[in-house]
Amino acid sequence: MNVQFEPSALSVAIIACNNDATIARTIESVEGLAGRVVVVDSGSTDRTIEISRGFGAEVIHHDWEGHIRQKQFALDQCDTPWVLSLDSDESVDERLAGEIRMVVALDDQHVAGCEVNRRVWFAGRELKYTWQPEWRMRLVRPQCAKWAGYDPHDRLDVSGPSRRLSGVLRHDAFANVAELLRKQINHGVRAGESYHALGRRASFLNLTVSPTAAILKQLVLKSAWLDGWPGWACSIGAGISAAAKHMRLLELAAADSNGPDAKP
Repeated sequence: MNVQFEPSALSVAIIACNNDATIARTIESVEGLAGRVVVVDSGSTDRTIEISRGFGAEVIHHDWEGHIRQKQFALDQCDTPWVLSLDSDESVDERLAGEIRMVVALDDQHVAGCEVNRRVWFAGRELKYTWQPEWRMRLVRPQCAKWAGYDPHDRLDVSGPSRRLSGVLRHDAFANVAELLRKQINHGVRAGESYHALGRRASFLNLTVSPTAAILKQLVLKSAWLDGWPGWACSIGAGISAAAKHMRLLELAAADSNGPDAKP
């Protein structure tokens, strides 16, 4: 079947803040793929905005409201039939770009969205086992899609059938071990705060068991050890994130029990 791909049918929505080390790769990876690239920036002080505009992206300032609301705001800025939602440290490989072109060109009315497999790059290599597979809904019909979940673990839901695409969404999540540890701790703390807001109960048992389970899930179930020392590092980072989550939840629960004047 001969179908014509029109870039004007696709927008790319990107959220960013101080990502000048990765934003160029992100935008370059969708050049020629979309008629419009929208970068929603929450207050960058580095070259993120300059780089984005240099690649022809439209930059919109929007104060940070959390992962879910920020991504929903970015999605709401796009009025094309299809929208590709990306983080500013993610990039589309050639095979995935071809799949996206085909979906947009065919414009199957029975498809509301498409999942892509996100794969982490760390320490100069692609991690083929750690966190794999990591299917993420990213290519959607905006009228059928809404961001949900809890910060920082967001998800893009669609009301209708979906399919999975070949290719890889590259995720340059961590530049080095220091950034890996910092991000995993921050993610864990935010997850603990979300758990508290959702009414989840704090537990010393979870603090004891969850970090070990997170490490073993990656090393044993996902075979992360096959990714070499970066796989080991990311697995342990996952355990550290789990520990931070339950430590923060215990801290907030203790503050609640000590009364309204207690400081968490």
